[in-house]
Amino acid sequence: MKATLTANGTTPPIFWAGGRGSFAAWGTFGGGTAKLQQSPNNGVVWIDVDRSGDNYVTFTASGEGNFELPPCLIRVSLDGATSPLLSFKANRS
Repeated sequence: MKATLTANGTTPPIFWAGGRGSFAAWGTFGGGTAKLQQSPNNGVVWIDVDRSGDNYVTFTASGEGNFELPPCLIRVSLDGATSPLLSFKANRS
C-alpha cells in the first residue's frame, strides 16, 4: 500500500492478506495525527490498529512501526492537520 494525503480524511482501503507488516508515514503533518486503521467487516466499521495508549502505528511526526493483523481491509486516517502533505507505505514484514 502506498498513498498520499493532502487534507484530513482517509486513504482508499486496500485488502491486507493477514500477517506481520510495517507501516511508515513521512512528510508534513501540519499538526495532525495519522493512524493505521483496519476493518474486519469489509469497510462497515473502522478500528484503529493501535489500542488506547499504544502508538506503534499512530504518528504525529515521520516514523515507522510494526503491526500484525488478520485478513482485513486497511487504510490511513488523518485528523487535525492544517496543510499536510503526507506519504504512507505498508509492507509485509
